[in-house]
Amino acid sequence: MQTEQTSATYQGNQRKGRAVFLMMLTFFVVPIIAVVLMFEYDFKPTGTSRGELMVPPRLIETTATLKNSDGQDNSRFWSERWTMIYLTEVCEADCMAKLRDMRQIHVSMYKDIPRTQRVLVTTVQDVAAIKKDFPDLNIINQPTADINALSKQFNVADEVAMQSNRLYFVDPLGHIMMSYPSSTEAADIRKDLARLLRYSWAA
Repeated sequence: MQTEQTSATYQGNQRKGRAVFLMMLTFFVVPIIAVVLMFEYDFKPTGTSRGELMVPPRLIETTATLKNSDGQDNSRFWSERWTMIYLTEVCEADCMAKLRDMRQIHVSMYKDIPRTQRVLVTTVQDVAAIKKDFPDLNIINQPTADINALSKQFNVADEVAMQSNRLYFVDPLGHIMMSYPSSTEAADIRKDLARLLRYSWAA
């Protein structure tokens, strides 16, 4: 009798384990596969995306010493939320304009604001003025060697990410999914982000 109960318990645990595994597969792996298949078969969902799909999606690699302007390490920079990222060596007129666009896009997401965040990657060390204008912006800026290694992962074609004035989307698992040329209107970027959040399994 005891043996039968033990066997039943073991089988029950096996079924639960399989269910958990399938759920994880559905939520984390399927979205990435779907994006790749959409590109391969030239499938376009309703609506026109203004961004350029990163195929395959690039998983961001970071060093243990990478930190933001508040001295926080990189362990949770990309987790749990969709991220809008802008990269620049110096933050002057074009940079400030892009940061304002990012803020407007973010605020316009309404109930989805907690699902998104804004990140500036830069080699600028004195960011007090930027933080004053954009207090909730996450600025990743140290050390310089790590910033340079990080920025190279965002290069598209022959462009250097730190000089391209592009905006990027990173998914909650740390994959670079989309990029937007400098000429892309903020309203069009906002439409793409809203569509991503509507159909996203990851967050």
